[in-house]
Formats: sequence, structure tokens, C-alpha cells
Amino acid sequence: MPKQAIPLTDAKIRALKPRAERYRVTDTGGLLLEVMPSGAKIWRYRYRLHGARQSPLTIGAYPEIGLAAARRQRDEWAEMVARGESPKRAVQAAKVERLNTVAAFAEEWMAGQLDGKSDSYQTTLRRVMDKDVLPWLGGMPLSEVKPADVLELCDRIKSRGSPKMALMTRNVLRRMYDFAIARQVAEVNPAAALVARFIATEESRTRVLSESEIGQVLRGVYASDIRRSLKLALHLLAITMVRKTELTESRWDEIDLDGGIWDIPAERMKKDRPHRVYLSRQAVELLQELRALAGHSAYLFPSTRGTEDRPISPTTLNQAIRALSLEVQHFVLHDFRRTASTHLHEMGHPSDAIEKALAHKIVGIKGVYNRAEYADQRRVIMQAWADFVQAQIDGGKVIPLFKSA
Repeated sequence: MPKQAIPLTDAKIRALKPRAERYRVTDTGGLLLEVMPSGAKIWRYRYRLHGARQSPLTIGAYPEIGLAAARRQRDEWAEMVARGESPKRAVQAAKVERLNTVAAFAEEWMAGQLDGKSDSYQTTLRRVMDKDVLPWLGGMPLSEVKPADVLELCDRIKSRGSPKMALMTRNVLRRMYDFAIARQVAEVNPAAALVARFIATEESRTRVLSESEIGQVLRGVYASDIRRSLKLALHLLAITMVRKTELTESRWDEIDLDGGIWDIPAERMKKDRPHRVYLSRQAVELLQELRALAGHSAYLFPSTRGTEDRPISPTTLNQAIRALSLEVQHFVLHDFRRTASTHLHEMGHPSDAIEKALAHKIVGIKGVYNRAEYADQRRVIMQAWADFVQAQIDGGKVIPLFKSA
């Protein structure tokens, strides 16, 4: 005669202690309680359907779901099994119904996506959803969104002058629907049908920020809630005229604050040639503040994730600038270099010195014979450019730059 299960009681359940490995204790009728090494206690229902053992169904955690409630759920599912019906399918159907709309599913999907991610990533994803996806598609049933609906949303975003945001929105929806399909709450991915190049293409490299746009961008940076070190990084990127990775991977042993010099080694330069940056007064002030923020790190911008000493990801500044609600259209970080070159030429500074300040190679016969580094002129240029940028920021009279955020 098979051994009869002894019904559980609340007192017995409370007395269960965690072990090194998870273990199960049975109630009756297929109901069991799984005790995890963490101490969590999870109700599960074990059953056979048409003579075959099925994977246990999860009811929920104790004590949120008490003994009586767990038994009621067991009895409900046992009645379905007796009729030859699958309780697992019923659970899946209920989940599909609960997450029926884009808005409902998006909240569950984002909860998993945002966990452990950087502040800038979370801000960007929330902005995509709250500003565009949910107002336009949120009320639609998840399974009824068509490629035409996603395309119309992307076209609306492009019409306000934000093609890159349109492409990002398509990519976010594609990832969300991939997740929905894997969880069996959708069968088709409407965003996957849209080819990326038909939404946004790489723009020509001609974008130059106007004087007012320079101030608008950097005031927006300082008024935002991104980390103080990222604000300083974006300001430095604007006034030092270096490339993004040359800044994000920079080390303190490259910089002489007293001498106002930053020597970037050849291995970190695009053309494999060392490059010297002459630091303006503003750049030195920014770096002095960064020195305090960086702590004992060898890097100017140490990563906040993990314990090893390493710099921030090259994409961190892109994510930070995308997280801002700037009205400046078609702007990417590399435009700072082109903007500096254009305005400095318009100011009348010598072209060769500007090209050297940008770490550009002087081309043609002139470049072959010209080995000058234009140190004095480059110092003047870098200070003039930092002063020019500061004037555009101060023009808004919005926020003092060298105060803690």
C-alpha cells in the first residue's frame, strides 16, 4: 500500500529551514512546497495528464500565498486534469490575456530589461517607451500590431527631425517582440519586417553646430540628471577636440595638469601617431574636478560596474546624450570636432595649426615638407575655442558649470 502523504500545517511550514540544496516537502493531491537555499518557499503542483507526468506548475511563494489558497489552486487544476484538460495551457492563456496590450507587456518586459542596467540605459529605454511607443501603440492588443503600425510610428518620429530615434524605437520594439514570442504571448514580430536602412540611413558628415546650438547642447547636459562625471566628459569632448574613445579611455598618467598638457599615446590614436592636447583653463578646471571624482582609478572615467579598474564603455557617452531631451536635430558626438574646426577657421586661426590640433595629417606636398607642430599657435587655438564654447554656454544664464551637480 503506497505511503500516504501527511498534510502540511502552517506550523510545519514555518519550521522548515533552508539547506545547501533545495528540497521538497509534499502536502496532498500533488501539492508540494519547494524550499530554496535562500530560504524562499515556493508552492508547486505536480500532476499527470493522460498518464504522462507533466512538469510541475508554479503556484507562488509562501507566505504571500497561504496553505489554504495553495490548496484551492491545486483543486482547481486537479478538476481540469480530471476532465483531460491541461492546466499549463490555461495558465499560458491567462498570461496572454493579462499581458494582452502593448502597454501591459511592455511594463513586464522593461522590468526585466532595466534590472542592473546603467542609469543612462534605463533613461533611454524609458524615454523611447514613454514618449513614443506607449502613446501610439500602448492600447493596442500585442498580437494585433502590424508592420504598418510600427512604420507609421517611425515615420512620425522622423517627421520631427529624429531619424536615429526612429531607428532606435524600431530596434526596441524588435527586441520586445522577440521576448514576447519566446514567452509565447505573441507569434509574429512586426518590427522585424522593417529593414533598418528604410527607416534611417547614415547622414552625411557635414553637421556643424551653430553658436546657439553649442550653448543649447551643453546647457542641456549640465541641466540633466546624468552622472556629474559624464557631464564633465561631454564638456571636455567639446573643448579638447579629441575623438570619443581618446577621451573615454584616457589615463591620469597621460595628463600634466600643472603644465596644461595631455599626451595621448600612439596606440590609442586613430592614425597610430602620438598626439598632444594643449589644455585650456576650462579643461584644467574640469580635469581637477574629475580627479576627485575618479578616486584611486588609473582612468579619468572609471566604470561604475564591476570591481576591476577599467574605463567606461565607448557607448556610455552616446547613451548619455541620447537620454537628454535635446531639440538639436541630427546631432552626434563626433560633430563637436567638425564644429570646432569650422568656427576656428571662421575666426581666422591658421588652418595648419587647427589641423594639428585635431590630430589630422596635413595632406599633399605641404604635408610632406611641413613637420611643424605649431605648439604656441595650438595653445592659443585651444584657449580661444574653450572661451568661445564657454561664451555660448553662459549666453543662456542657466546654470553655473563648476558647481557640484
